[in-house]
Amino acid sequence: MNIICPTITAGNLHIYREQMERVESFANRIHIDLMDGEFTNNKSIEIDQVWLPEDMPCDIHLMFQNPERVINDLINIHPQLVIIQAESTCNFIQFANDLHNEGIKAGISVRANSDIASVADYLKSYDHLLIFSGNLGYQGGSTADLSLLNKAEEAKRINSALEIGWDGGVNNINIAQIASGGVDVINVGGFIQSNLEPSKAFHELEKLLSNI
Repeated sequence: MNIICPTITAGNLHIYREQMERVESFANRIHIDLMDGEFTNNKSIEIDQVWLPEDMPCDIHLMFQNPERVINDLINIHPQLVIIQAESTCNFIQFANDLHNEGIKAGISVRANSDIASVADYLKSYDHLLIFSGNLGYQGGSTADLSLLNKAEEAKRINSALEIGWDGGVNNINIAQIASGGVDVINVGGFIQSNLEPSKAFHELEKLLSNI
């Protein structure tokens, strides 16, 4: 079953609260982007400023150069899933094990120019693979490169239990193709957050998925 996951990308607490309040009434799961300003050009709010809605499954996409430095901060807020970048500096297997020991799922994200072979050695230690087709640290304005969908099948051949996510350029034109390409979790930023009626945009996407 596919799930639509509105994203939160905020450089300050005001925007964070605004974006969260815009989607929490209708979302079933929320994706929160956090950036360190080193791995990415821009910086988000700090991890200790993050608050999660009660009883809402939340994923954190950590775009940090050294994710291990902040693992204790992540454990403190206890999201259901933490996704780190394959291109970061990390002991990936140990990081996944540390999250699992705290009851948190582990995810890994590959950018457009990173192939599945680069994560093959530790993909079996992870619960989630995020195919990233967007602009790191930015919300909206990107185009979904649907040729990247082949990564879903490649990853599943290594770990058939993986949940597959997609981030970047999702809209009402391409969501059906993305879902049909083996993606379970479809993260949507600008199409929902920039819409004057975000709930209507969300339910439009849900209806399109129900017709597949």
